[in-house]
Amino acid sequence: MAVSRFGKWLQGGFVAAALALPAGQALAKEAVDLILHKGQVITVDRAFTLKTAVAVKGERIVAVGGEELLNAYSAPKVIDLGGKTLMPGFTDTHLHPKPVSPNDIAVQDAKSITEVQAMLRAKAKELGPGKWITGYGWQESNFAEKRNLSRADLDAAAPNNPVALLRAGSHSAAYNTAAFKIAKVDKSTPEPATGLIERGPDGEPSGIIRERMDVVSKFIPDPGWEAMRGPTITWLKQMLALGITSFHDASGTIDDEPVDKGGTDSKDLDPLWGASNMTWTRAREIYAKMGNELPRITMYIIHPGAERLKAFPYHTGYGDNQLRLGAIGENAVDGGFTGPTAWLLADYKGQPGFRGKGRFTDAELQELVDSAAKLGWQMGIHAIGDAAIVQAVKAYHNALTTIPDSALASNDRRWFLDHFTIMPPDATMATMAQDHVMISQQPNFLYNLDDRYAALLDDWRLAHNNAVVTPVKKFGLFMAFASDNLPIGPLVGLYAAVTRKGPSGAVRGPEEAVTRQEAIRMYTANGPYLSWEENEKGTLEPGKLADMIVLPFDPLTAPMETFLTGAVDMTFLGGKLVYQRPGSGKKAALAK
Repeated sequence: MAVSRFGKWLQGGFVAAALALPAGQALAKEAVDLILHKGQVITVDRAFTLKTAVAVKGERIVAVGGEELLNAYSAPKVIDLGGKTLMPGFTDTHLHPKPVSPNDIAVQDAKSITEVQAMLRAKAKELGPGKWITGYGWQESNFAEKRNLSRADLDAAAPNNPVALLRAGSHSAAYNTAAFKIAKVDKSTPEPATGLIERGPDGEPSGIIRERMDVVSKFIPDPGWEAMRGPTITWLKQMLALGITSFHDASGTIDDEPVDKGGTDSKDLDPLWGASNMTWTRAREIYAKMGNELPRITMYIIHPGAERLKAFPYHTGYGDNQLRLGAIGENAVDGGFTGPTAWLLADYKGQPGFRGKGRFTDAELQELVDSAAKLGWQMGIHAIGDAAIVQAVKAYHNALTTIPDSALASNDRRWFLDHFTIMPPDATMATMAQDHVMISQQPNFLYNLDDRYAALLDDWRLAHNNAVVTPVKKFGLFMAFASDNLPIGPLVGLYAAVTRKGPSGAVRGPEEAVTRQEAIRMYTANGPYLSWEENEKGTLEPGKLADMIVLPFDPLTAPMETFLTGAVDMTFLGGKLVYQRPGSGKKAALAK
């Protein structure tokens, strides 16, 4: 009598056992939907196991192992990886969607101010006089002139159109005279409470406003959701091309229209686009129709005030594995370094007396944190400078130690700080460890803001900007990686975390560099923990969602510069191919 049976699928690999069969009797193969093999499979499981093949059925992985999987499974689609690397898709824990408006110019592509001016002239001719011209993503370090845009630059190219060009990072913007006239910004305009209007020697605005861009940008007509729905979907699909299969949307709101709370400091408004943000309602509309074609979203909510938050019927965790609510976040405690207005404990280099700006009093921030916590919300607020981090950690600690557990939604709170750019004092990190406060950090800042950091920070803060080793290994803090929008690119983030290099080639604080394996884990397995989804995604293990990417190089051994020039060949979402890079090989059918 013959008996056969399969063994178990365990973490990191496939174990099969079969008792003796009669001669000529073959073991039946289990039917699955997809097999990928003959590659390097980086599972990112606890042991960082490397395999060569993966089998997928439906949305989930059923087995990970070697070439023996082909003897145990059959599939209508079998992909020969040809030695390429298969790994989990990136989970980016802080992104700002930036869909292209009909009035936008591609200022992010400009290599000089002269190019920006040419774009403005062409767009002014297309739109006609009086129409706003907008754009996002310029960076002075990318310009041949190596300086910021000025009002005079924009006036020379588009004198008859108001112009608003948001800098990469979204912490400052450049405007022309026509825009300032509409907003009534001139020499006599007082400084906004939480921002800065840059001025020339004569006191006249030079064109740049830091942080409080709403002073002008609230006058920009919203293109409307009908005009922005298509560009938003296009932007979401572009994330798949970067290998991002899940992300935390840091621009989310509960309102489909901007809500001005009164006064001059509308902290819940997007600094440039207002109601064209992908709000909770709009995201639900899109994902109900095509969620299996788009990256999974955990949506931050910008705190709208205690009463409106109380009236909102949902809180952190509501949703499904395509779209869910995340933390209260992006209520910025301070600004950023693209301004700069990040709030430091020491003076900016060469700027005696200037330490940036905080946006809240201690009492205001405490009220925000307490009101959200009591309603069952996770916290994930923005703190870039060390002074901002100190203030935010105090507010978290006060809430976590004074609000009774019965008033909090869960003992498993998973609160985190967003950015954590300038490492705070040891006592603050010790408090974070005590309270289990985690970090969502953007290692790509180290690369893209290299020149800014060098110009603005003292030697110690320069060496410990975007630190990983000290908070993680000395204090035991949990960290996940993200891109923000400076620009978006996990491969650049991996490069920076491992090398601690920017474009200058200078190594900033080599003691804060992590290994390739550690960096990959922080960009894949760690992100889902911030949304209670670590058992659903983030690693290539049986039972988990088959959210995977294929790289044409080995991220464990290739020269690090490859990360700056490399690209993702394929992206799978729930086992379906949703992106394939043109020219990367035989074309496979994309998900329907």
